[in-house]
Amino acid sequence: MTVYLIAEVTVTDPAWVADYAAKVHDIAATFNGRYLSRSGNIETLEGEKTNETLIAVITFPSREDALAFANSPEYAPFAKARQAGSVSHFRLIDDTDIAGAIPYLGKAG
Repeated sequence: MTVYLIAEVTVTDPAWVADYAAKVHDIAATFNGRYLSRSGNIETLEGEKTNETLIAVITFPSREDALAFANSPEYAPFAKARQAGSVSHFRLIDDTDIAGAIPYLGKAG
């Protein structure tokens, strides 16, 4: 089942960003991940504006692939640098519909 890793990041120290941006997409690809977006162009349409510097969305064919990426030794030094230089939230969502009303999405269990 397809999953999406959503990373919401507020950079507090930019020292890690250039190396991370140059290399992490290749690491994600080795775990079958593909970036759908990695952007700082964030527009709040509803609700209170938050202070994220960037939001990234990466698709993986399975939860196992996403967790393998997030927990991999290859990614570990980049994760550590990001965690030290930002406030981050990583979230996984799948491609289901909790209401079961959208026919092209699976019904959530």
